[in-house]
Amino acid sequence: MPESVDAVEMQAALLRLRRTSGLPVAFGGLLADARHARIAELNGAQTAALRGLVISAGSGLGGKAIALSRPCAVTDYPSSRHISHEYDLAVAAEGLRSVVAVPVVVRRRVRGVLYGALREPITLGDRTFDAAVAAARDVEQALVVRDEVQQLLATTREQVTDPRAAPEAWEDVREAHRELRSLVPKVVDPALRDELLAVCGRLASAAGSRRTEPGGVRLAPREVDVLACVASGATNAAAAKRLGLRPETVKGYLRAAMRKLGAHTRLEAVVAARRAGLLP
Repeated sequence: MPESVDAVEMQAALLRLRRTSGLPVAFGGLLADARHARIAELNGAQTAALRGLVISAGSGLGGKAIALSRPCAVTDYPSSRHISHEYDLAVAAEGLRSVVAVPVVVRRRVRGVLYGALREPITLGDRTFDAAVAAARDVEQALVVRDEVQQLLATTREQVTDPRAAPEAWEDVREAHRELRSLVPKVVDPALRDELLAVCGRLASAAGSRRTEPGGVRLAPREVDVLACVASGATNAAAAKRLGLRPETVKGYLRAAMRKLGAHTRLEAVVAARRAGLLP
């Protein structure tokens, strides 16, 4: 089964946390509900004692970070008076002493928690806190993208795909297609990315009976992304911002698409792409 953001993005964030902070151990997981997080990913751990541990809001260091919605740290976990000690056995099995926990907060709601730890009782400095917060932000951004994609997919499944639909309905379909295409490169979950591309393909092919010319033109994914932006009236600079590209790169993709479509202007390229079933 393809790995989800819970695995893929969390693994990347934990690796980054270790590299940027110098901490030997990092671990974390997403919330299963409003009050419980499950430690699903470990990096640098010597045992499996922490894996699968369910952290309740308010309990232990991570639970405190979840409840307060802010980073928390202890210099010596076993003896700290500022946290509860429900998870001491697992922490002791891994030999952890100095620990920082950072919540992953999306739109003011805690969605996960990341930890970084030392096996010595040493006070953690600002560099370590900054690295942990940056790693949590990585996961936050991945979740934001996934939420946007899932919301768009849910809406798009209900979009009008009748070729006889009113022009304003087709504009909604085209806008959904552009937004979905712009999110594809940001999606970490392979299964979600495949679904996203499949929906984009269905939206584009929805115009099939409206075509006046046969298809057959093949464009690279980024060329389609750029054309989708151009079709919405975006300038090269605006398209670059939406797609996370340089304006010069957008120009290159647009020129390539125009050449393949036999178009001499941006408008001709959009019209040709629609006729070929590449855009809705």
